Amino acid sequence: MTVQKNNPLSRRQNLWRNLKRDRMLILLALPAVLYFAVFHYLPMIGTVIAFQNFRPGAGLFSSSWVGIRWFKEFFSSIFFSRLLVNTFLLSFYMLIFAFPVPIIFALMLCEVKDGLFRRTIQAISFLPHFISLVVVVGILQNFLSISDGVINQFRGFLGFKAIGFLDDPGYFRMVYVVSGIWQEFGWNSIVYIAAIAGISPQLYEAARIDGCSRFRQMIHITLPGIMPAAVTLLILHLGKMMSVGFEKIILMYSPSTYSVADVLSTYVYRRGIVDMQFSYAGAVDLFNSVINLVLLLAVNRISRRRTGVGLF
Repeated sequence: MTVQKNNPLSRRQNLWRNLKRDRMLILLALPAVLYFAVFHYLPMIGTVIAFQNFRPGAGLFSSSWVGIRWFKEFFSSIFFSRLLVNTFLLSFYMLIFAFPVPIIFALMLCEVKDGLFRRTIQAISFLPHFISLVVVVGILQNFLSISDGVINQFRGFLGFKAIGFLDDPGYFRMVYVVSGIWQEFGWNSIVYIAAIAGISPQLYEAARIDGCSRFRQMIHITLPGIMPAAVTLLILHLGKMMSVGFEKIILMYSPSTYSVADVLSTYVYRRGIVDMQFSYAGAVDLFNSVINLVLLLAVNRISRRRTGVGLF
């Protein structure tokens, strides 16, 4: 029996052969690789400022090192617990209420037999995704303003008292979640619609022959068919559980809603950009990133063991 040795030369030849064979795919992937390398991985060098007393004039390599001073200062801050709670609650509410909506919408849309009507509804549901957050918040103010908002004017016409939806801490989270659902549910349903389209029609045909109703077909064929996609997106969502974008909140909140609206990202913005405490803001953001990384690894591991589906 002849045993072919896997020497370094043959491995190198195989590598070049594979690169030559897949050169078009590599060229297609190259812009994305460069984008992530330049705008995502290269900036990670800047995380060292979390351990420095960073001064812009001195730069990364000349600023003095202070160890974990900024982390200690943040952990002992009076805002620490409030920031964690607010960030977690907003992400949790988005997970509970917003995550199922695209799945339900995709299931309902795929039950529509009229192709023109289905495409029209799908296109309309996509439109809010392309509206900038500034415009979205402007729409919210036009509808929910306590002085001249459409809803409060209608309430006044009916004899009810005006409600400060944007100024009352009790309504802020509801407005944030509902507006987020409206803006993204159509766009987020694309993955599930594609997953449903990939299910073999023969499964539905066999189920109809066996007398299964459309509801039972959805339960036993459609839902299992989109489950891998749903689990993957759930892992990604849980992996950024403590990341809430600051742009929308900054546009929406006011001093009266700080108690429920102030999250880690807005705190980093205020301390880093407004107060110019770059090292402190870097420490807070690094702490947030570490939490998200731990959550991602833990959730992926649990999902891999329980469902067999994972990112890696």
